[in-house]
Amino acid sequence: MADEVQQTEIQGPNDEENKRYCWVCYASDEDDETAPWVKPCKCRGTTKWVHQSCLQRWVDEKQKGNSTVKVNCPQCGVEYFIAFPNMGQLMLFLDRVDAFIYKVCPFVAAGVVVGSIYWTAVTYGAVTVMQVVGYQEGMTLMEQADPLVLLVGLPTIPIFLILGKMVRWEDKVLKLIRASVQRLPILKYLLPAFRYEEPAGVSTTAVISDPVNATRVLCGALSLPTLATTVGRLFFPAAQDNLTRTLLGGVSFLLVKGLFKVYYKQQQHVMQSRRKIIDYPQDPSTTPSPPPPPPSLPPPTRRQNSSTYISNNSETEHSN
Repeated sequence: MADEVQQTEIQGPNDEENKRYCWVCYASDEDDETAPWVKPCKCRGTTKWVHQSCLQRWVDEKQKGNSTVKVNCPQCGVEYFIAFPNMGQLMLFLDRVDAFIYKVCPFVAAGVVVGSIYWTAVTYGAVTVMQVVGYQEGMTLMEQADPLVLLVGLPTIPIFLILGKMVRWEDKVLKLIRASVQRLPILKYLLPAFRYEEPAGVSTTAVISDPVNATRVLCGALSLPTLATTVGRLFFPAAQDNLTRTLLGGVSFLLVKGLFKVYYKQQQHVMQSRRKIIDYPQDPSTTPSPPPPPPSLPPPTRRQNSSTYISNNSETEHSN
């Protein structure tokens, strides 16, 4: 009898360890005896078993209709091996064609985007040439030029404009002026914006710099030829030709804009140096409120002053 009890105690834990539990629906063999089981990964213990139907639904949720997506075990990370039935040669051919199109489409789309950008750059370069040198001169110049030179040279115009916009020459000028003012104090009288001394006990390590904004750089670079042409026509109408007028207008615009930017950055540096961090405001409910002021009497009118004067005089005569 004792041997039977001991054998039952030995077989009990083994049966419990061999019992299967689905980690998706938490059901066991006793709950559904006909459901097929699968052990798809390297997990051990109760998490190594799962219902075939439960795992199918879980895989469908992860793939979201795309059967090419790989699905891994959430516990051990092993990729599930999914076997598909043989549906014939036609289905195999269509499946390969679909996979090929899926892989080629990104490259085709990238080629279309690059081609569109290229022809847009060519068009912008041609418009810029006609805008800078004049419509008739620009058309004649492009008609007489080699087509290969146009196809290579025109797209480089917006590229060089964007690269030139990214050159921060104003920062170099600002550093040069600051260094010159420290060496030659007389420049402080000529440049009032740099007539500034650091306050005692206050220092700032902030570096005033413009963040690189792609849209701002692009808009500023592509609008430069139009701005240069406009400034040249307004301030240099006596120039010999359109090209000279545009060059003078562009240089003047960049110079004036750079000087304003240098002044703006210097004032930003002064603001950063003079900034102060104030105390945190206290809670109004805990702050004692000041006592109310005493009520003020209304000022006496002219009639009251006269009566007071008469009463004072009568009292004086009576005392006399």
